[in-house]
Amino acid sequence: MSPLPYLWRATLHTARITPKTIWSFVQLRTYDGLIGEGEATLNGQEDRLHATAARMFSALLPRVIAGEPWALAAAASPSNLAEAAVVCAVDQALWALHAKTLQKPLAQVLAATVNPQLADTPREHIPVYANINRRTVLRTPQAFAESATTAQAAGFSAYKLAPFDEANTTLCAQGQGARAMRAGLDRIAAVRAAVGPQARLMVDCHWRFDEATARQLIEAAAALGVYWVECPIPEVPENIPALVRLRTQANALGVRLAGLEENIGWESFRPYCEAGAYDVVMPDVKYVGGMAEMLRLAQHCAQLGVQVSPHNPSGPVCHAASLHVASVVPAFDMLEMQFDESPLFQALVAPAFAPIQQGRAALPGGHGLGLHLQLPQLQTLTERVPLMWEA
Repeated sequence: MSPLPYLWRATLHTARITPKTIWSFVQLRTYDGLIGEGEATLNGQEDRLHATAARMFSALLPRVIAGEPWALAAAASPSNLAEAAVVCAVDQALWALHAKTLQKPLAQVLAATVNPQLADTPREHIPVYANINRRTVLRTPQAFAESATTAQAAGFSAYKLAPFDEANTTLCAQGQGARAMRAGLDRIAAVRAAVGPQARLMVDCHWRFDEATARQLIEAAAALGVYWVECPIPEVPENIPALVRLRTQANALGVRLAGLEENIGWESFRPYCEAGAYDVVMPDVKYVGGMAEMLRLAQHCAQLGVQVSPHNPSGPVCHAASLHVASVVPAFDMLEMQFDESPLFQALVAPAFAPIQQGRAALPGGHGLGLHLQLPQLQTLTERVPLMWEA
């Protein structure tokens, strides 16, 4: 099939959300007036993201084929997170456009198009957990506990924090890791006391430990009833044996191990999954290599007995795309959701997301993603002149 005169314009917007957070969005417009949107947030790397988008838009977008939303991501081979973010944002927008042309929700189109065996009714209510980390500006145990109880009042029953601000691999190498983790353990304990003994509680380590210190952390986490420990040590191939040992220890204590939030493509996940390094992997629709790749990865994980919990701590377009993917993936555990970092999470899109009820998020209705960016609001937050490509 030859390329069709389909896309008219692509725009990359960046919006300042908080002093620490910028969200980035791609918007595609077709000649017949349809709009599709995706999210390319790569917080702290906006200059790199813009430079990459400027190069990749002109290389990729003229090759878009109407009716084949998976083709661009399948042909692209992103080699770093900036390239992956651009490819994935365009991929999300193309899938949204495709679903709109079929006048269907994206979840139904993903299920039927990518894998007909998944064409049963998608999950309409997705189990989610609240990532309370960015909401918690004051990093005291009491502030973390307050964030957790606020999330609990908002309908969540599972929570995640990244409490180890003081720890890093250098301190661990110097034998100071156990001391550096104490403040983080106090924060976890405060959240556990606030949400009660039955709530799921996840802890993100952001690769701050070595194996020896991670062993001490897992013991402490088990005593606090932590559901999973995430990214305890750097995720490099030479650490796979150490991750397997840490998973064995964690499982013996009733704790799970999770990770791989920044990996691109199934082949980068494969060595970890085949070795049994993780109970749960966390592909991100912004980086994994496209929605079709996300579903392909989930199928492989299901065959290997590894669960999938998509990484999703950023803006509302990524959240919508993640909900649609989570509604159809096999081996699904639960979906991450940023909680209350900013009211802009709801204000930047219409219609707004439904409230969380009993720990579940409702799949957006309507065609495509089921929402659209509010451009007037977005433009008031723009950090720089939007990058634009036109056919």
